Amino acid sequence: MKTAHLAVLAAGLVALQGASEPAGPAGQQSAPVDETKLVETAIFAGGCFWCMEPPFEKLPGVREVVSGYTGGAKLNPTYEEVSAGTTGHAEVVQVTFDPREVSYQTLLDVFWRNIDPVDARGQFCDKGSQYRPAIFPRGPAQQELAEKSLAGFASSGRFKEAIAVQIAPASVFYPAEDYHQDYARKNPIRYRFYRSSCGRDARLEEVWGTEAGGH
Repeated sequence: MKTAHLAVLAAGLVALQGASEPAGPAGQQSAPVDETKLVETAIFAGGCFWCMEPPFEKLPGVREVVSGYTGGAKLNPTYEEVSAGTTGHAEVVQVTFDPREVSYQTLLDVFWRNIDPVDARGQFCDKGSQYRPAIFPRGPAQQELAEKSLAGFASSGRFKEAIAVQIAPASVFYPAEDYHQDYARKNPIRYRFYRSSCGRDARLEEVWGTEAGGH
């Protein structure tokens, strides 16, 4: 009798185990979802990339923010070369995000409120084309939203000067050197001193008021 009970119990456990595992066609288990295929990337230039990392990093749905260079012709540019303004690259951040949690439009909103959109010479105390404000869309959907956002501010009457933000096709993104990554977190005192001495937060408040970004 005990043997029969054990056989029934074993059969029941097997049935429960099978029911708990999702099956695909012909009883096959479903393949695991590749999360890397569900994320997208966006690239923004807003002057010093140290200061553009924190505003994006604190957004739910943002997986990674990497400082780097894009928009130039030279292969594998170094920080010294980009800083000299001879390569055509801009300092940028590449934002990896999950569009199910945060939209590209939200990223655009954060971008705008962390830059001086009418400074065509650079950003804040950093001048030169390497510090130009720019959006580098990846694909038609990002391109359309970027153009709409720029057109909206240009026609809003909010700014007396012309909008200086460029929209340029995304080109090769080169990650910056390791010591630039997460600079605000690794060097908080130096970072705060730089932001203050560069006048970044003061100008953002002047331009955007209570909407100003920053970190």
